[in-house]
Parts: sequence; structure tokens; C-alpha cells
Amino acid sequence: MSEEKAHIDSILVMELGKILNSDVLILESDKTAADAIAKMKERGARSVLVTHSGEAIGLVSKTDVLFKVMAQGKNHTKVKLREIMSSPVITLPPKSTVGEALAIMDKHVVRQVVITSGSSVIGIVSRDGIFEQIHKATLSTSAVAISGTPVCIINPKAIAYIKDISQAKLSCPYCGSPFDDKNVLSKHIDRIHSGSGVLEGDVRRMSE
Repeated sequence: MSEEKAHIDSILVMELGKILNSDVLILESDKTAADAIAKMKERGARSVLVTHSGEAIGLVSKTDVLFKVMAQGKNHTKVKLREIMSSPVITLPPKSTVGEALAIMDKHVVRQVVITSGSSVIGIVSRDGIFEQIHKATLSTSAVAISGTPVCIINPKAIAYIKDISQAKLSCPYCGSPFDDKNVLSKHIDRIHSGSGVLEGDVRRMSE
């Protein structure tokens, strides 16, 4: 198993209670899409939990506003949240895993689930939020790999790089890039790997 896959697998078995967004934006169902837009912008939120008499009855996301209001040319200052909300609210306990949440989202075709403990809402987990976690794990793994591996950035204008590796007569001892000319390879090493030309006689580089 690759290190990257291991990181992703560790996220999928993580409890939702560890990644939930506890800053839940809540608005009453008679508020308008304009109210939701303003609050989401102010709080940097992706969605609004819609309530009626203290009970959660739906969710309105930025996508709902975009497609159910703006794209249809409706006046966002008049459309009520109860008219565009997704309902019923899909809830999960904080002990559920990220993998279980993604499965539930796929089954019900939703992009977020509300995390509850008893009758209390304690947070929201969104598909985008999960993917951000996975993306960060992937970047972290890549950064570790790059930091421990010689990196070669090929500039096609500076060197003659041949595409067909099977036709290569020579290869860079540092990065394995294929070349068909000794002098070009030496220039590549000088320019890319910051050393004197190994193939031009500076064998000290070969023993470092």
C-alpha cells in the first residue's frame, strides 16, 4: 500500500466528530435567499441549516441558491428558504466515519450531512470539506516524497530531451532523464543539478 493511499484510508475511517464544522449557520425558514447569501459570505459558510420553531427542517447550500434562484431569474430577496431547501435533513452521529458519511451522501444525493448528538445539532460535514482533507493529505505525502528525492525540471528550450526512452543512449545519473548526446547530458547536469559536468571529467560529483 502506498503512503498516499494509507493517508486517504486513515481519513476514511476517521470519526466525523474530529472533522466536523461546529460553526453551523442557522436561519429560520421564512428568511430569504438574500439573507442566506449575506450570512454565508459573512461567515465563509457553504450552507445554511433551515429551522422552523427550533426544529431543523432542511439545508440550503450555495448551489441551491445558484441553480434554484439565480439561474431561474428569480428575485433572491423574495424567495424564502423553505422554497429552495433540501429536505429532510440527513443526520449522523459523531462516531460515524468519513467513509460512512460519503456513502450516505451518495445514496441520498446530498453534499453535506448534519452531525447530531441526541436532539442537538453539533456540526456539519460536507463532501467538499472531506475532499479538502484528502487533498491536504495528498499534498503532504507529495511534499515528503519531493523533499527526499532529487527533482529534475525539464526545460525543453535549454536541453535536447528525447521522448522515446527506448531510443536513449544515455541517462542522467541523478534523475534518470534520457538523452542521446553526451554533451547535452553534461549541460543538463550542470544546469539542473547544480554541479560541474560529471561526464566532462569532474568525477568528484559521482562519489558524493
